[in-house]
Amino acid sequence: MNISRPEHPMPNRMRDEWINLNGVWEFEIDNEVSGIEKEYYKRDSLTAAINVPFCPESELSGVNNKDFMNCVWYRRSFSVPEEYLKKRVLIHFGAVDYHATVYINGERIGEHKGGYSSFCFDITANIKKGENIVTVCAIDDTRSGGQPTGKQSAKYGSYNCFYTRTTGIWQTVWLEAVGTTYIESYDVNTDIDNVSAMFRLNVAGETSDKTISTEVFYDGNKVGYASAILRGKSVCINVPLSEKHLWDIGEGNLYDVVFTVKEDGQILDTLKGYFGLRSISMSQKGLMLNGRLIFGRFVLDQGFYPDGIYTAPTDEALKKDIEDAVKLGFNGARLHQKIFEPRFLYWADKLGYLVWEEHANWGLDISKRENLADFLCEWVEAMKRDSSHPCIIGWCPLNETWDVDGNRQDDAIISTVYYVTSALDSTRPVIDTSGHFHTVQYDIFDVHDYEQDAEKLKTYYSELDKNILNDQIERNPLYCGRQHYNGEQVFVSEYGGIKWDESADDSWGYGNAPKTREEFLKRFKDLTEVLMSNKKVFAICYTQLYDVEQECNGLMTYDRKMKFDAEYFRNVLLQKAAIEEQ
Repeated sequence: MNISRPEHPMPNRMRDEWINLNGVWEFEIDNEVSGIEKEYYKRDSLTAAINVPFCPESELSGVNNKDFMNCVWYRRSFSVPEEYLKKRVLIHFGAVDYHATVYINGERIGEHKGGYSSFCFDITANIKKGENIVTVCAIDDTRSGGQPTGKQSAKYGSYNCFYTRTTGIWQTVWLEAVGTTYIESYDVNTDIDNVSAMFRLNVAGETSDKTISTEVFYDGNKVGYASAILRGKSVCINVPLSEKHLWDIGEGNLYDVVFTVKEDGQILDTLKGYFGLRSISMSQKGLMLNGRLIFGRFVLDQGFYPDGIYTAPTDEALKKDIEDAVKLGFNGARLHQKIFEPRFLYWADKLGYLVWEEHANWGLDISKRENLADFLCEWVEAMKRDSSHPCIIGWCPLNETWDVDGNRQDDAIISTVYYVTSALDSTRPVIDTSGHFHTVQYDIFDVHDYEQDAEKLKTYYSELDKNILNDQIERNPLYCGRQHYNGEQVFVSEYGGIKWDESADDSWGYGNAPKTREEFLKRFKDLTEVLMSNKKVFAICYTQLYDVEQECNGLMTYDRKMKFDAEYFRNVLLQKAAIEEQ
């Protein structure tokens, strides 16, 4: 049977025994949010059908309902091989937006809040030989102000930079068979000088009298081995590597790793993954990759698709977005207002593509401290899931935390999120809140500036070396003085956004649209060269890679057709930046 998105959803955490549950599920909209009281989880069927993992708002789901859906239900049967019944069985969800409750055979097994992070439940005690039923209830209140929604529209239709919503399941669902003792997760820190990798593994189940071995391979050849005895729920294993292959821009050199849990020589669990040998840090000069200064040529990527909304129609589509960005001259992306699926990060790892990961904090009223709890939990889950990807060179938990309906940004919230992020991962720099308003704690000082006149832009940034910042926020009298620049190297993490749409007049973009193709190209070149020629700018991020619905300021159309000759942009972007000439 052909199913959508058949590939393993997490290539850095794979087991041989897994079953993809994508495909046709029963489906029902429950706008009254009364289904739990009515015990929908005990019903023999639901009234409609949906193609998982696509959200019901999308064409690929077969539902194509663009209206608000306060609650949706999913149901399908499954069976597991007989050998699974001798092990532990986990059910995994890549992402469900927003509040998911999961039932197996009519029994509630757990719930999860967060529309972007992955989660799983142990269903060993709930399944039986033969047919089993999984039922999922997903409650989603985009307009509440209490949940992160990113760029999902809080109005009926899309407008400006807000787009079609995503409700319910939008990433792969799968089953996995594990041992009675198994590896829940791992992260890795690499040392390029000593050519080694330090793994921290989290283990579930009984851990006494167990050993765990770590084998590392490069291009099929064994290049490292170490083992340790489990004394608790986690263990650290350092593996010296006999071969040095650095992960770098355009060079996605990856080591394969195999973890094995044993007891008295018997294998209890085997987990396969990979990692990259690289270092990332911030210096006074800028961003350092593998000990050398680099210039970040980023592009804004929002992860929307015309037919799948949040979900790429194929795995190849994820890869192609990266390949197209590289063709245009970019060496990385700022993943904007959405935590992307792990398959995108996999391709970024493989292709040597830099990534700045960001949470989808828009929709969440950041002035209310009670809103911090669920947001922070989800962000921690995402960081733990993604921290082993070498492509991720920085974290950005928040974006443009401007005042909401007159409620001023709570700096304590921003600081808390920053400190937690830094504590979880001290190896990567952290933007506290992209664009504004920075607090006193941050690793990166970034700005957003959509000035369309290159000469004015040059003037605005001419005094950065004198500790004078004149970005778009500081030029606004309402916000002047809200953040304090201390002379750091600057990341212009949003610029451009030049509107170009030859097919419609009702599209949206930043500033006045150019009147001719030649004017567009010149404006792109002039704005980009102004920023690249400034010795205090260590990275830029152009808005954006492709159009999204009515926002037509991409270098490609929404269906991923190049608007102009890619070589033109490549020639502009691959010029030496000022910091590269120092």
